[in-house]
Amino acid sequence: MAAAHKIAHASLKGPSVVKEIIYGISLSLIAGGLWKMHHWNNQKRTREFYDLLEKGEISVVVEDAE
Repeated sequence: MAAAHKIAHASLKGPSVVKEIIYGISLSLIAGGLWKMHHWNNQKRTREFYDLLEKGEISVVVEDAE
C-alpha cells in the first residue's frame, strides 16, 4: 500500500519552470512571426497601391458621370 502512495505522488509533480519558459518563448515567437507577416503583407499592399497611383493606372478622384 505504501508503494501505491509513492506512485500517486510521483504523478502529481508541479509545473516545470524551464518548460513553462520554453513554452512562453515559443508561443511569443510564433505570434510575433505571424504579426510580422501580417505587417509585411500590409506594407506590400500599400506599396502596390502607391505604385499604381503613380503610374496613373488608378485614381482616387471620383469622376463625374454627367
